[in-house]
Amino acid sequence: MKKTIFFLLMLTSIAISTEAQDIYFTRTGKIEFHSGSSLEDIDGVNNEATSMLNVKTGEMAFTLLVKSFTFKRALMEEHFNENYMESTKFPKASFKGKITSMPAINTSSNGSFNVQTEGELTIHGITKKITAPAKLTVNGGKITGVSNFKIVLSDYKIEIPGVVAEKFSKETEIIVTCIYEPRS
Repeated sequence: MKKTIFFLLMLTSIAISTEAQDIYFTRTGKIEFHSGSSLEDIDGVNNEATSMLNVKTGEMAFTLLVKSFTFKRALMEEHFNENYMESTKFPKASFKGKITSMPAINTSSNGSFNVQTEGELTIHGITKKITAPAKLTVNGGKITGVSNFKIVLSDYKIEIPGVVAEKFSKETEIIVTCIYEPRS
């Protein structure tokens, strides 16, 4: 009986250890956006995105606090949070999806992989399906993920007042950079 319990505990321990090795994580993901026009650049940066990547299944998730975006000017930050993103009402943005072309990644060997992602992006309380290209680079046991894609503000019911509408492009460029480490 003791041998059976010991054996089951060992199998459970190995299974948990193997599963944890497949999960990579960061709390310092960088999300940038650019939504300017020829009149003015409107750039925001958030270095506090939390993200998880399962290298075995390709599943991934991101979440961030909208108020954590910073801007060159305090007035831009205030307008972004109060007028456009309504960050008190919609405090978080998130993505939940999967790498659809997940290559077999050997995290002990350095290399780069171009992949395609798809999933649901939630901004301003609106969830939309998106697809985006990404590049995964393994270096020294860490995985760097980079993606660049565009969204249309009106798709997420982000209203720009007519007075300043000429300062915004209809599409906003999003740049995601995450350096993942194994979850321990």
